[in-house]
Amino acid sequence: MRNPFYRFLLQSSTLFLIWYVSYEFYLRDHTLLDEYVIDHLAGIAGFVLKALGYTLTEYPGLSYRNHIGIEGAPGVMIGAACDGLILFALFVVFIVSFPGQWKHRAWFMPMGVLIIHYLNALRIVALTIIISWNQSWLSFNHDYTFTILVYSLVFGLWWIWVKRFSTLQMSAPPKP
Repeated sequence: MRNPFYRFLLQSSTLFLIWYVSYEFYLRDHTLLDEYVIDHLAGIAGFVLKALGYTLTEYPGLSYRNHIGIEGAPGVMIGAACDGLILFALFVVFIVSFPGQWKHRAWFMPMGVLIIHYLNALRIVALTIIISWNQSWLSFNHDYTFTILVYSLVFGLWWIWVKRFSTLQMSAPPKP
C-alpha cells in the first residue's frame, strides 16, 4: 500500500485487533498480567503515600493488592480496566505502526510504557488523597481529570515520536 496514512491505519488496526483478541481470549483469564501490573501500581502508590506521611489502611486476605486507602478514609480499588494495559497497547501499536527506525523504537517504547505506568501510579496516589478529602470528588476526577491528563501524556509521547523520530517525510502544502 503506497499511501502512508492508509498503511498506518491498516497496520495499527490489525495490531490493535491482535492485542485485543490476545488479551480478551488468553492473557486476561490465563495469566497474572493484570494482577502483576495492579500489584506494582499499588506498591508504587503505597510507597509514595507513605513518603508523603500518610498511614495506609490494610486490606488483608486479598489475592493481590488491588485496594489502597489512607487510614480513616475509604480507599480506591485498582481494577483491570484502570491498570493501563490498554494505554500500553495503544502507545506501542502507534509507535510500531508509524514510520521510524527500530533502534529508536527499541528504547522509546519501553520508556513510554514506563512513563505511562508511573503517571498511572501517581494518578492512583492523587485519587486516594482525593477520596480521603471528599468521596464525592472521586468520580469526576477519575472519569475526567485524570483521563484527560493520561491521554494527553500518551498523545504527547506520540507527538514526540512523530516530530523527533519518525522517518516519514512530510511535504509542505502547495503554495497558492
